[in-house]
Amino acid sequence: MSGPTTTALTLLARETPLAQEKARVTDWPSYIGWAVGLLIVIGLIYWLMRQGWNWRRTLQSGLPALPAVPASAGPVILETSGRYHGTTTAGNWLDRVVAHGLGTRSRADLTLGERGLLVLRPGDVDLWIPAGQLAGARTDSGIAGKVVPAGLLVVTWSLEGTALDSGFRADHPDEHAAWVEAVNELATRTTKTKTEEAAT
Repeated sequence: MSGPTTTALTLLARETPLAQEKARVTDWPSYIGWAVGLLIVIGLIYWLMRQGWNWRRTLQSGLPALPAVPASAGPVILETSGRYHGTTTAGNWLDRVVAHGLGTRSRADLTLGERGLLVLRPGDVDLWIPAGQLAGARTDSGIAGKVVPAGLLVVTWSLEGTALDSGFRADHPDEHAAWVEAVNELATRTTKTKTEEAAT
């Protein structure tokens, strides 16, 4: 068989893949269905995260209120700016504390003074750690489940008997070592003074 019939079959064979491709491109109901399904999954994940956050806040509702923020930290020892990365129970970098606004990451301006550590968080809850509640500081790779390649300054402190770790990343991470030394020195000096006062 040849002639027009063969030509027609050849054209049909060429057009079939093109027609299939057009059908796939214009199969909007299928695409819309997938998009809606994806949005539902994302919404469900977000809802579960919020529920977990609220559940954790409820569990931590017994955590004492944060110390009142003073006008200043006293004579300044060090100052820096950077980011606040969160607070956990001391020694457990996955146990995030969300009560009292401690769970949200934010910008932060840190001032270490003779009276303690003042953390100003624009648009969020400020944090004041009196010198008597400072236990020390160290550098670490992460906190609250988040690893920071440049490392963090982690300050250990006590909130009415509950030991906590708070993580900060200075805009210039090479400052962390000086902060560790200064916080540890202030904590040691304050503890020594309290001990001497108790002995008299």
